Amino acid sequence: MEAWRSLCLGMVIIMVTGRGEAQLKKNFYRSSCPNVESIVQQAVLAKLNQTSVTIPATLRLILHDCFVLGCDASIMISSPNGDAEKDAPDNLSLAGDGFDTVIKSKAAVEAVCPGVVSCADILVIAARDVVVLAGGPSFKVELGRRDGVISQASLVSGNLPEPFFNLSQLTAIFAKNNLSQSEMIALSGAHTVGVSHCSRFANRLHNFSLSSPVDPSLNPNYAQQLMQECPQNVDPEIVVDLDPVTPQIFDNVYYQNLVRGKGLLTSDEVLFTNSASKRLVKNFARNPRNFNLAFVRALRQLGRAGVKTGSQGEIRKDCTAFNS
Repeated sequence: MEAWRSLCLGMVIIMVTGRGEAQLKKNFYRSSCPNVESIVQQAVLAKLNQTSVTIPATLRLILHDCFVLGCDASIMISSPNGDAEKDAPDNLSLAGDGFDTVIKSKAAVEAVCPGVVSCADILVIAARDVVVLAGGPSFKVELGRRDGVISQASLVSGNLPEPFFNLSQLTAIFAKNNLSQSEMIALSGAHTVGVSHCSRFANRLHNFSLSSPVDPSLNPNYAQQLMQECPQNVDPEIVVDLDPVTPQIFDNVYYQNLVRGKGLLTSDEVLFTNSASKRLVKNFARNPRNFNLAFVRALRQLGRAGVKTGSQGEIRKDCTAFNS
């Protein structure tokens, strides 16, 4: 009897966790808000015309949202007590332009289709749009998410990848969100745009080990360049491009950089130095089409993480506040 109960419980869990993904559709708003994607696209383009930070900020925002409680826009909530998800230490470095992109897109959608489209779906659409606007592949997105009703800073710790992670740690934290190692490597390609603060990789430049102050996996010339940009005791606000070659373009140069020892973060370069991931990195470095296809598949899979659908959650009127 106990074994039967366990089997039934397992079946219920599978049904519950799989239900949200099954209800996502590429044409979810065909009747209720048929122009939602074009409305968001125009809002994202307007934001991009204000600042190029829109692209990496929005891409980073979707990962930080989906890895904590699923893709439910809980990252967007503001709390007067400073205890919402966005207030967690690991989220304090998120650029405000990513939040602003979603907020402005939501306002534009609400003006046409009030109370219909979730902030979670708008974030997914906006993430696709910034990839396209940066020169990356165009693709259809799955929609039908609802917004979560929980946003707590205390739930963030241990659920986001860190810049010092090794391959096993990266693989494990992505696996928690039903993403394979190959999908993790593809999503890491988002680092083809954006920046990182010097503090996130300073240990690779100044005190890597007793025998070598500089990480030997770093290209020597690149290490010298980084030490000039990020000397010891540098202003903590100083940032460096994650891709030193084409930092504003969504392409496969990120992987070419890894092959050349020019991965900025430990979690970047380990993808090439570890034999378990090296082959795929070299494949993406040689074949931009392979990378684009893999990135699209991985981003779509990320967008399925922990989604709320049907009667779950809510359709938030203001992305920064629960309806209640």
